[in-house]
Amino acid sequence: MLDRPSAAIAHKPWLGADAPQDFISLADVVSFARQYLFSILAFVVAGIVCATFYFATSDPIYSARTQILIEPKIPRNLQQQPAEVNLSLDTAQVESQLAVLRSQKIAMMVIDDLGLMDNPTFGDLDGPTIGERFRRAWMGIVDAGGLHAGNAALTDFFHRVLPWPHRMEANSPQLESERRRRAVEIFSDGLDVQRVGVSYAMDITFQSHDPALAARIANATAEAFVREQVQTTTATASEGIAWLERRMREVGDQMNRATRVAQKFRAKHDYSIGQDETPVAGQDPALSEGKPTNQITLEQLEVTADTYRKMYESLLAAYTNSVDQQLYLIANARVITSATSPKKASRPRKTLILAFGALAGMVAGIGFAVARRGLDRNVRTPRQIRRELGLACIGELPPVSFRRGGFGRLDEVLRNPDSSFSGSLRSVKAIMGLAGATPSRRRIGITSVSPGDGKSTVVSNLAALCGATGTATLVINADDKSALANEPLFSSDFNMIDRDSGCPKDIGKQIRFIEKTSFYYLNNHASNSANLLVPDNMEKLLSEVGSYSIVIVELPPFSSGAEGLALCPLLDGVIVVAQWGVTSLDQLEDLTQTLKNTNSSVLGVLMTRVRTVSARRYRKRAGQAPR
Repeated sequence: MLDRPSAAIAHKPWLGADAPQDFISLADVVSFARQYLFSILAFVVAGIVCATFYFATSDPIYSARTQILIEPKIPRNLQQQPAEVNLSLDTAQVESQLAVLRSQKIAMMVIDDLGLMDNPTFGDLDGPTIGERFRRAWMGIVDAGGLHAGNAALTDFFHRVLPWPHRMEANSPQLESERRRRAVEIFSDGLDVQRVGVSYAMDITFQSHDPALAARIANATAEAFVREQVQTTTATASEGIAWLERRMREVGDQMNRATRVAQKFRAKHDYSIGQDETPVAGQDPALSEGKPTNQITLEQLEVTADTYRKMYESLLAAYTNSVDQQLYLIANARVITSATSPKKASRPRKTLILAFGALAGMVAGIGFAVARRGLDRNVRTPRQIRRELGLACIGELPPVSFRRGGFGRLDEVLRNPDSSFSGSLRSVKAIMGLAGATPSRRRIGITSVSPGDGKSTVVSNLAALCGATGTATLVINADDKSALANEPLFSSDFNMIDRDSGCPKDIGKQIRFIEKTSFYYLNNHASNSANLLVPDNMEKLLSEVGSYSIVIVELPPFSSGAEGLALCPLLDGVIVVAQWGVTSLDQLEDLTQTLKNTNSSVLGVLMTRVRTVSARRYRKRAGQAPR
């Protein structure tokens, strides 16, 4: 009995928990998605709820757009030839105009023109605070459900704890300079100026909670820019004219002085100037150096006077031209599209926010699932068992309908013979056929890590599956807390009758035949179960029940103590039952290592309550099997 063929069960080498993992296949991804599908969907729903809460409690923002065109300045000097006129604008000039549009000067012009500092609808676009959002959500629920009277206390709490933002601003007076600075900040936040491609057109967009106000501010910004261009050009021209006036007065005085000197020189018919005459500015330097004045001639004085006269005439012509052009000053920009009041809010974008919320929820759900999978040390896949324990997963039993709090029906294989549950147990039965030196006599033990893993259900259904084929099958209960030792087998559904088993008389009195499941059951008490844990007693019992082809021993769980595993070397093989998602891999490793240390033959691990792709594969195969 203790001799076992080496080819009974071929296990792959034990890689251990720290061994490098295999390549992640598509089946692993699908299994992961199915396993954590509800968790990921919960996060997706939470993301959609948060997104709905966000746009439901946000103020609508409207965008109004106007467009202006920057034109190169056309020179008005008729003497300039058309080929010499440069009508191009470089990028730096256009960017300079964009900077002017965003400047504080334009902002103050618009604020003063429209009186925005006293407009209550002209506010920031930052949105309400989280407290204000909760207050709005609660007030929306109250208004929708008509709960004003019944929830007055809670509504008053929200009013006191989460006050309106403008109430807080009203309670804190601000200086005029601070108000203007705040108005400029709000204007800058709502204004957006962009160049249209590589053209000279510029889009001016303004966002506000009031659609009409957004259109007014956008148009006022364009008008203020055009007006600022005219004012700047006018101021520049005025400064040039003022400079020409001052220069004309200076040159005129010098011209008059030179003319008087020449006239006096001519009137005296003398070629010298008196010592009391003051030299005219711009004359020959010899006069200022104290050289003899008899070297000054009438021709020199007339040339000096004529030079000043020509300078004066040139300045007078420039002055006249500047004055004429000032009357026709125009801006280098014009409005080509006026802003109108928008009909739809540009923000918040509900579809985009919902999509982002769902995506963020899915990413968070996948992250949570990955973290949970990384921290989860419970058995879930056959690959885990093969990689970390070096054992084969000989079956995956899906959940079945519950019966009196147990894992499943004790006769599930007889009620639903074509189910995936029955198909998995048939695979286990085939593996049992490889155990034992004598094909006609097999002694199999079934244990688990902890109670409630479905060990009794596996024992009962596996014995029923063997008994249904006419094989004499005996179940020995060595676990006093087993479900088989309680009322299920003694209920009216399972009739236990005495039948001659061919065993010695003392043992035969305790064996009962369960008619519905077609297997024999050793009806022993708790004290007898404890005695069976002694290896000598169990060896004697196994020799006395040698007439049975298959003997299945239900061993106590590993959590109740390792002394129950002392019987395992007496058996042809041991099947370890593990509950999917509950049994710890560390505990399962301790159990299997203990079995190996006792030189027990472990046939494999049988998982119960499995909800994975492989279990669905069994179910699909069972549905397609010929009947």
